[in-house]
Amino acid sequence: MTTGFSTGRALRPTTKVLPEHARGHNRSLVLQTLYRAGQQSRADIARETGLTRVTVSDLVAELIVEGLIIETGQREDVRPGKPATLLDLNRGAFQIIGIDLSEYATFRGAVLDLDGQILHRAELPLAGATGADATALVTALAATLVAAATLPVLGMGVGSPGVVDLAGVVLSAPNLGWVDEPLQQAMSARFGVPVVVANDANVAALAEHSFGGADSDMMLIKVGHGVGAGLLLDGTPLFGSRFAAGEIGHVVVGTDGGAECVCGKHGCLETWLAVPRLEKAIAAAPDERTSILQQAGQRLGIALAPVVGALNLAEVVLSGPTSLLDGPLAQATIDTLRNRTMAEFHGDLTLRMTTLGEDIVMRGAAVMVLSAQLGVS
Repeated sequence: MTTGFSTGRALRPTTKVLPEHARGHNRSLVLQTLYRAGQQSRADIARETGLTRVTVSDLVAELIVEGLIIETGQREDVRPGKPATLLDLNRGAFQIIGIDLSEYATFRGAVLDLDGQILHRAELPLAGATGADATALVTALAATLVAAATLPVLGMGVGSPGVVDLAGVVLSAPNLGWVDEPLQQAMSARFGVPVVVANDANVAALAEHSFGGADSDMMLIKVGHGVGAGLLLDGTPLFGSRFAAGEIGHVVVGTDGGAECVCGKHGCLETWLAVPRLEKAIAAAPDERTSILQQAGQRLGIALAPVVGALNLAEVVLSGPTSLLDGPLAQATIDTLRNRTMAEFHGDLTLRMTTLGEDIVMRGAAVMVLSAQLGVS
């Protein structure tokens, strides 16, 4: 079974919809309310969602039979009458597999619970593998994680570098040597569970939205093997007409040339900012570390300024090695952004490091599965 995202669908349902779409949407409303708020009575859910009590009772009965909702006991209530029965999402019903392919030296994965907490970790060294060899490593890592799960697996989420379509085909990932790699289909056939594959930066943006307290209008810059960005507008992921929204790593920044990129052009943002490039430059000239990081931050700011200006974004989040991104690089980025945009619209722009550290893609992979399978995030 393969499951993907639908374009234009917000991550968190909040209102009723047309009758022909109502039942599935309303199921998600009930589950989302419990997922975020915790224990609630049927009456609480009805008030929160705007659904009728009859509709809520009907949906709750169905979800209890399916094992997705449990009754947790009666509320201690000072009011007269029968105490309300409390409900919660059955958080012990399933586990999720999350896999991160974004780092240049290691493929990493985890078994997570429904709240996005990591229960078990595993990793495999990439060792320069590309093409079919890289695919084999992903499969081996997934097999290790599936074997480590102690509950039924709700689904598997994979964050991959490169351009990934909504069917989970990696259309292009130059650093891994993938072209039209049907990763989602292959993983689902191999493991017999729902699988969602998406671009790693988009996946990281989902994690920041669900677990990192990010604004519903935000851009996340993922710096690792390459450089990519994930965009959320009004809480809805933006993929683009050819699934390449956020592919800023291969945008040439400036007109002064630069180093050759893996894509064949010169001066791409990735040549300034990708972790291997930065580490190599600093190793060659350790006394110029601050200057190298500032130059990288300036190039990032140049690339981001038109996007921030066009979309009126309030927040930019950086994800990657803190030792490289936080400090001179981040400061140079925000200074460049503010110098290149109108202060009255973008003067309060926030640029910060993610709070989720190196687990961000794995936790975002869990969000993909939760959204696709249960309609919650």
